[in-house]
Amino acid sequence: MKRLLFLMAACMLMAACGRTSAKRVAAEPDAVPAEDCVEVLYFHTKQRCATCMAIERLTRETLEEHFADALAEGALVFRSIDITEAGNEAIADRYEASWSSLFVTEWQGGQPQSENLTAFAFANARTAPETFRKGLADTIASRLR
Repeated sequence: MKRLLFLMAACMLMAACGRTSAKRVAAEPDAVPAEDCVEVLYFHTKQRCATCMAIERLTRETLEEHFADALAEGALVFRSIDITEAGNEAIADRYEASWSSLFVTEWQGGQPQSENLTAFAFANARTAPETFRKGLADTIASRLR
C-alpha cells in the first residue's frame, strides 16, 4: 500500500512539474570545465511547482551560506538550466534530465563523476528543508575535499 501511495505521489509530482517533452532546437555541445571543480546543476522547465522552486532557492541559499569562498574561487559552480531553452539540449541529454533534477558533479581531469540528488531533493526541500540543506552541504563538502 505504501508503494502504491509513493508511486501515485511521484506521478502527481511529475505532472505538477510540467514534465513534457519540450521541443528544443539543436544545441551547441555542453562545455566541460577547463579546470577541476564541483558543479551543482539544477535542471528545470519553464513551468515549475512549489517544490521545484524550493529546491532551487534552498540550493542557492545553501551554497551561499556554506560555500561562498569556493563559489568565488570557481572551485564550486552553480548552474540553473532551463531544459526547454535552445542551447541546453546537450547537457540535458548528458544528465538524462527531462524535468526538474538536481545533480552534484565532480570534475577531475575532464572526467565527470555525478551524484543524482533529485529524489532526495523532492523528498525534503519543502517538508524538511534543514535535512535538504544538510544533505546537500555534506555531498558538496565531500566532493570539494
